[in-house]
Amino acid sequence: MDTQQEVATLAGGCFWCLEAVFRQLHGVSKVVSGFIGGQLTDPSYKQVCGGMTGHAEAVQVTFDPNVIAFGDLLEVFFASHNPTTLNRQGNDIGTQYRSGVFYHSDAQRMTAEQFIAGLNARGEWPDPVVTEVTPASRFYPAENYHQDYFANNTRQPYCQLVVLPKVLKVRQRFAKKVSAG
Repeated sequence: MDTQQEVATLAGGCFWCLEAVFRQLHGVSKVVSGFIGGQLTDPSYKQVCGGMTGHAEAVQVTFDPNVIAFGDLLEVFFASHNPTTLNRQGNDIGTQYRSGVFYHSDAQRMTAEQFIAGLNARGEWPDPVVTEVTPASRFYPAENYHQDYFANNTRQPYCQLVVLPKVLKVRQRFAKKVSAG
């Protein structure tokens, strides 16, 4: 029996963090770091970091909805970054670090909108969620050295100080959703 795969595209600051977080989940078969939502065709990391292309650093997550639902991905996503800071995640500042759900279907749009409304209604964050929910446009994979960045650079200071705590938080909080290894 063939497994139906779906795609989710999420932006929440540095894509190295999100890629490492989502790679560890049951039902996720592929995570690609890249850029979405800008005006420039096939942008480079340097161009996007300059903040003038309109792109967000994002990950494109391929997953099996029979193993992990889109709503479960959102639960992990919103626990992995601060969705209340406009165009900022920690020391990363600019529109390229905005929080966004780039939906691929009406069902994803509705799920994201309902999820955000629930977060705000429950007061899960001290400030309102500013995550944009917009249709997915063309996704551009980042350069090869950005793919599997955390796995290939675990001793790098940024990975130790910023990425690893997010990975560990997800492993602890969502232990039943995390693959062994």
